[in-house]
Amino acid sequence: MKAHIVTLPGDGVGTEVTAAAVAVLEAVAEHYGHEFDFEQHAIGGCAIDACGEPLPGASLAACRKADAVLLGAVGGPKWSDPNAPVRPEQGLLALRAALGVYANLRPLQVHPALAALSPLKSERLKGVDVLFVRELTGGAYFGAKTRTADTATDECKYTVAEIERVVRRAFELARGRRRQLTSVDKANVLETSRLWRNTVQRIAADYPDVKVEHQLVDSMAMLLLSHPARYDVVVTENLFGDILTDEAAALAGSLGLLPSASLGDGYCGLYEPIHGSAPDIAGTGVANPIGAILSAALLLRHSLGLEAEALAIEAAVARVLEHGPRSRDIGGHAGTDAVRDAVLVALADQVNTGRAFFSGVRACG
Repeated sequence: MKAHIVTLPGDGVGTEVTAAAVAVLEAVAEHYGHEFDFEQHAIGGCAIDACGEPLPGASLAACRKADAVLLGAVGGPKWSDPNAPVRPEQGLLALRAALGVYANLRPLQVHPALAALSPLKSERLKGVDVLFVRELTGGAYFGAKTRTADTATDECKYTVAEIERVVRRAFELARGRRRQLTSVDKANVLETSRLWRNTVQRIAADYPDVKVEHQLVDSMAMLLLSHPARYDVVVTENLFGDILTDEAAALAGSLGLLPSASLGDGYCGLYEPIHGSAPDIAGTGVANPIGAILSAALLLRHSLGLEAEALAIEAAVARVLEHGPRSRDIGGHAGTDAVRDAVLVALADQVNTGRAFFSGVRACG
């Protein structure tokens, strides 16, 4: 397969972890006979410094032509003034809207070897395997905003079409898992949530094989910590999803472990670790690249249709998490490069083991 991948390393540790993910993708291409070419562009604070805007036209044009986009992180203290007219996060929001990636997928699994790092008791973490589906291009983040000397407003607006497309994506994903869907809203207070719940209830009739439940967002915040293993696929609106997924990330032991995929109706998706730019450790070589590497696995699965390759990366990461080396955010001392190299070794072993197995099967046949 030939694929054109645009990388947007961004700010802070984004450059370091994106480089690690690209190295893994290059290794996949070599092992499996693919051709991946990479084109790097600016986004976020570094783009503001270079040309005065967080998403330059050249960056957006390249992303629109790409088969997939791999992003690092945006932001940092240099650009942290919330009153500034131009901010790094504006570039990310504009990119999501321009690419039409309305469904943000955030898988959460707790590796047994890292259970002790979670603030929850280990017995509550057994069997945790949740897929969050967050609506990504609507709601309060994209609504009209006003500001006067003593008032401010942020419009939260949703249409039936916006809700339906992300909810159908969540139902389809649930069908491929344990066939359980939890829809999160605030229907006892918010009109947008009442529209959300009504839409989910209507669509549920098309998926009789999927069990559906509704949870209010405040109670869901509690239940994620008290009974996380009971959930399969969780779908919710933009703001609620942003908060709940960061809360849930604590279950895994570190933000540095978790990937995400932002998908639309086409094949081109936007892939990024859920952590931020971590300016306190940027440039020190200690950032955990696992979230970015697992985001590369999601890229292979969802944009390129390379399931075996994605599974190979995930298996390699699982081996490194179990046996080490580990970065310092998960109790180790290894730097970014050491973790990357360990994943590359595990990936090669994974590929060679699979080849040896299938060669043996052919010989026996």
